[in-house]
Amino acid sequence: MQIGKNSVVTINYRLSDTDGKVLEESEQSVSYLHGGYQGIFPQVEEALEGKAEGYECKVRLNPEEAFGEYDASLVRVEPRNLFPATVAVGMQFEGQAEDDGEDEFTLYTVTDVTDDKVVVDGNHPLADKILDFSCTVTGVRAATTEELTHGHVHGEGGHHH
Repeated sequence: MQIGKNSVVTINYRLSDTDGKVLEESEQSVSYLHGGYQGIFPQVEEALEGKAEGYECKVRLNPEEAFGEYDASLVRVEPRNLFPATVAVGMQFEGQAEDDGEDEFTLYTVTDVTDDKVVVDGNHPLADKILDFSCTVTGVRAATTEELTHGHVHGEGGHHH
C-alpha cells in the first residue's frame, strides 16, 4: 500500500542536529495518521507521500519547520515562593503565557533556581535548531473510521484511550 491521505504510517525515526549528534531516536516503531492531521512534521509527511513500506528518507528541518524560533518573551522570572520547595532545574510546569487572553497553556522548563527566584522557559528545548529527521517506513495501512473521526491513530504505536 502506498502512503496517502488517511493512511496510518508506522516508522522508526532518528532526530539529529546538523553535526550528526542523535537527539532522539525511536526505541520502538511509532505510528501517525497521514494527511494533514499534525501527527508529524509537514515536510516529513510530504517526503513520505506516495511511498511504501521499506522507504527511507532524510529531511532537514529549519527551526520554523520544526520547533520554532526561540522566543525570548517565553522566558519568565518568577518569585521562588510560587514553586514547591523541591523545585529544581529541569523540572517542567504547565502555565499560561503572560498577556495571553486564550485558555492555552505552555509547558515551562525550569532553567535556574536561586533563593528568591525561579527562571522558567516556555520554548521547546529544540527551538531555534536546524534538525535532521530520518526515518524508515515499517508499515502502511488504511486508517479506521474511528481513527479518522478522532484525527489520530489508535492501538499499537498510536494513541490509546
